[in-house]
Amino acid sequence: MPKDYTSITHDISEFTRELGKLVPDTMKGFYALSKSASADGHVDQKTKELIALAIGVTQHCDGCIGFHVRTLKKLGASREEIAEVLGMCVYMGGGPALMYAADALRAYDQFAAA
Repeated sequence: MPKDYTSITHDISEFTRELGKLVPDTMKGFYALSKSASADGHVDQKTKELIALAIGVTQHCDGCIGFHVRTLKKLGASREEIAEVLGMCVYMGGGPALMYAADALRAYDQFAAA
């Protein structure tokens, strides 16, 4: 059965909100780090998100794939740009990365259709 990245990101968001109630300082710290690391600087936000997607693919993280693809879609990344990054993931991560690269392309198509 194919993964539904819209549902995956929604489900994770629901439970990270719960974590925010239980460990608010930890979650505030995580979100501050995320905001700071993702901000435009010498490297623009889109490039940073492409890097984050590549890490998510090679680490086999469905949530990371979903959230970073969703953000990349909002930032205007094309399917072709994402595919090139996924090609690098396959090159560096072999067969296991290929499986998650295919999922990342599926995630792009799902968010593009939404």
